[in-house]
Amino acid sequence: MTETGGTTEQSGLADVQRSWTAILFNRKMLACIFLGFTSGMPLYVLISLVPAWLRSNDVNLATIGLFALIGLPYTWKFVWSPLMDRYKLPFLGRRRGWALLTQLVLLLAIGVLGQFDPSTSLQVIVAVVFVVALFGASQDIVIDAYRRELLADDELGTGTSIFVNAYRLSGLVPGSLALILADHQPWTVVFWVTGASCWSASSRPSEKATTPWRRTLCGRRSSIPSSSSSAATAGSRPGWAILAFLFLYKLGDNMATALATPFYIDMGYSLSEIGSVAKVAGLWASIAGGVLGGIIMLKVSINRALWLFGFVQVLTILPYIWLSQAGHSLPGLFVVVSGEYLGVGLGTIALTAFMARETSRAFTATQFALFSSFIAVPRTVANASTGFIVEAVGWTQFFVICTIVAIPGMLLLLKVAPWNDKRLAPEAVAALEPLKEKST
Repeated sequence: MTETGGTTEQSGLADVQRSWTAILFNRKMLACIFLGFTSGMPLYVLISLVPAWLRSNDVNLATIGLFALIGLPYTWKFVWSPLMDRYKLPFLGRRRGWALLTQLVLLLAIGVLGQFDPSTSLQVIVAVVFVVALFGASQDIVIDAYRRELLADDELGTGTSIFVNAYRLSGLVPGSLALILADHQPWTVVFWVTGASCWSASSRPSEKATTPWRRTLCGRRSSIPSSSSSAATAGSRPGWAILAFLFLYKLGDNMATALATPFYIDMGYSLSEIGSVAKVAGLWASIAGGVLGGIIMLKVSINRALWLFGFVQVLTILPYIWLSQAGHSLPGLFVVVSGEYLGVGLGTIALTAFMARETSRAFTATQFALFSSFIAVPRTVANASTGFIVEAVGWTQFFVICTIVAIPGMLLLLKVAPWNDKRLAPEAVAALEPLKEKST
């Protein structure tokens, strides 16, 4: 009996080891790398490569800031996502067909950007950049759905982690390698090389059969609660305070980094220095911030993490004030950018956890998407004003303003996430209700 039990136990352990090996080392995880890399590329083209290209061609900061408004499709993609669920193209299946179409358009749109002169063809550039934003957001829709259908339930955690890190690493191409290449090759070559790097998702493993599309939210009335209703069940946090907090918590650091590349150029850094120092520093620090934030939050509550990481966000804006006065300093640039993006990574982890806690488990996808869109819309509009602010007051005063703008979000923590608040998430409160009834 003992031997049999031992054999069974060893067999079970071997099965667990085999299952983890199967999860980590298979074509699905490789697909997640390609999917994440492909998904991140268009967005980083918009926020890193395009501003550097425009500033290098002497486009004023106010105009570059307004380009943030062209990224609005990323904040409203939930509007047309049902259409991409409902209809499929006559090739490669519902997900891979849309992926192929969006990537073809992105390849052409990004590649053709370099053919235009920003000093004479700005209106055409605006139109092409909008196409990049529209199809980049559409690609995100199909890739997110494809990834969910591709991965089994026990593969979701690992697959999502691989996807997110690949997404961040994709920023090295338009934000680093492309800028270094621009010092040695014309912009036409830079944009075609960058556009070609977006290609990959449509060639990944074939998709599984999906449940036929049914009319749900748009086809009949639903009892989905408002975005603040789940918060109300967890305590007395008013909906207006939560929405104001979501808007303000990261507004200061978002504004501080909105025109980062033009700022580096104005400080006298070459494109190669920006690509090899600033962008690499930002990448490693944001990834480190995400990992460190996850480890810290194993020990502290979400509320306390919001306080701690929020202070880091505010404090790491201040070194930019010094850098705007110091001018060209590669060690200073590396340290300042690393600190700022470490705060960005920490704050993002805490805010994402807060949003997840405030949503109802029954409607997580809907409420989380709406929360994310609410954050992105005002952030995009606010970032569009940064160029005008810099033109009016200069870089030093601009970073002082960014620091001040970050304070109201911290003050709202007193209302929405007090340091010693022990209130539970909505699902936990609901689960305890039967126990309360029995005890009475």
